[in-house]
Parts: sequence; structure tokens; C-alpha cells
Amino acid sequence: MTMAETVREDRFGAVTVLASMHGGAFPYGNTVVVTGPDGHLVVDPSLEIDHDPVGADAVMISHAHEDHIAGLQYFDGAVYAHDADVEDVRSLEVLLEGYGLTADERAAVAADIGDTFRLPPGFPDAGAVGDGHVFDLGDVTATVVHLPGHTAGHCGVLVEPTGFLYVADIDLTSFGPMYGDVGSSVDDYLASIARVRGIDARWYGTFHQKGVIDGAQDFRRRLADFEGVIHRREDRLLEFLDRPRTIAEIAAHRLVYRPHVELPFVDAVERRTAQLHLDRLIRHRQVADTGSRTFVRL
Repeated sequence: MTMAETVREDRFGAVTVLASMHGGAFPYGNTVVVTGPDGHLVVDPSLEIDHDPVGADAVMISHAHEDHIAGLQYFDGAVYAHDADVEDVRSLEVLLEGYGLTADERAAVAADIGDTFRLPPGFPDAGAVGDGHVFDLGDVTATVVHLPGHTAGHCGVLVEPTGFLYVADIDLTSFGPMYGDVGSSVDDYLASIARVRGIDARWYGTFHQKGVIDGAQDFRRRLADFEGVIHRREDRLLEFLDRPRTIAEIAAHRLVYRPHVELPFVDAVERRTAQLHLDRLIRHRQVADTGSRTFVRL
């Protein structure tokens, strides 16, 4: 396997991680290659992948975000995604709709994606798989693990007998979980965190900065810190709701991004994140909807 100088090959049994030389920060990431005697599976070909390094028999997309399909155009093997995200892989227009953008935001995000990723209009032949789907590569298997929350169809992949769990965008960064899409869910994200916490593996791979974590103890410690960001955002929101506030006011207050960050999708992420936390806090009877498009803590 020979790649361009922009990636580094790190090996973990039957798994090779094509690690980003940019540290894996967006728009870059770490691509996973699983090799068995009967074939190769590639997971999430990143922006730094400019050709198929192994002659992949199949490509699994963990979820339909542009940074995870950036290198997909260089592969001829069968493409798969979870059935809740597969339409977004098939069509870039559907993917953009899933961000919940205004018309102006959508135009700016589409231009940014075009400039950065230069994607085709979509990958219409992508097939749908579900939780538990097994890619059998001989004496190596790669099992799809549905981990919704980030997107509705977000998935990990468990490689056995190697003991490598790829958790995609449960990426353990200090920035914390992202759940600002139309199909995102805070409760689903928390359930997915609980699910991966319960899976014993030798290695845990992430798409972004943290790369591969060695051992369950270190992974679970980092996972607890990552989960804590969700609860800190919720605490900040409750503190801010000392008087009735609109969604626009909460978005401007910013639960996710720092005030100086200016990107075309930031406002949409903040709006969606605010709404998801409000819905959750209303269910838990910690926040009330005033009926006049404002919210206040109880």
C-alpha cells in the first residue's frame, strides 16, 4: 500500500489507518482500511485520499458529511451507508438539505463545499445497510454498529478478531459532540456514547484529531470527558434562561462555537443545537415554553 505524502500508515492487526498529516482537523480526517484474505474494506475516504490504495472491494461511509465522502470519487468498489443516511450520500443536494440552512446559508455552504471538496453531485449507486451488517473479508469481519445522534445514520465499525472499534465522529475532542443537523439528536448521541462505552476493544479509532486510542480504560476516560461537554452546554443554557429567551437569542449566545468563529454554517448549528436541548429540557420539566416563542427555566 503506497499513499501520497499527506497520510501516514499506522497498522493495528488487520486494520491500517491512513492517518491525516494535517492532524485530522476538519476538513481532514483519518481513513480506515480493513484487510482480510478475501478482500479489502475502506471506511471514510478522506480529503487526503487521492486514489484507491488497495483496490477496495467495498467502501463504508460512516455518515453523510462531506469530509467523510471527500475521497469517495476515487473508488470503484461498492459503496455503502446506513439506510438513514444513504440518500444523503446518493445526492449532495439531499445532504445540504439535512443541514437545516436558510437560503443564504445554503448558498454559502454549497460554495464552500465546492471549493474545498470538489465533490460530484452525489454517489447514486450507494447501497443501504443496517445495524449489525457484516462485511466478511475471510477470517476478518467488519460489523456495522449504528451510533445515531451526530446524524441519524451515523455508524461505527467493529473489526474482529483484531479488536478495533472505529467510532467515526464520536471523536473525543475537547470541542465536544456535534449534533446540529436536522436528523441529529442529543438523546440518541448519549445512547450511542453509552453503547460504545460498553464495547471492549483493543483499539478505538476516530476520524478526527485524536486518531487511535490504545485500550478501553483510556478510551472510556476520554469518552467521559467528551460526554461532559453535552452536559456543560445544557448547564450554560439553563443559566442563560433566567428570563424568557428566543431561539435567536440562544443561538447568538452560542452553546457550541466561540463568539469569534465565523463560518457559513455556524448559525444553523447553533439554532438546531439550541432547539434540541430545549426539547430535551422541556421533556425533563426543567424548561417551559412560554407560548410566545420564548423559553425560560423552571
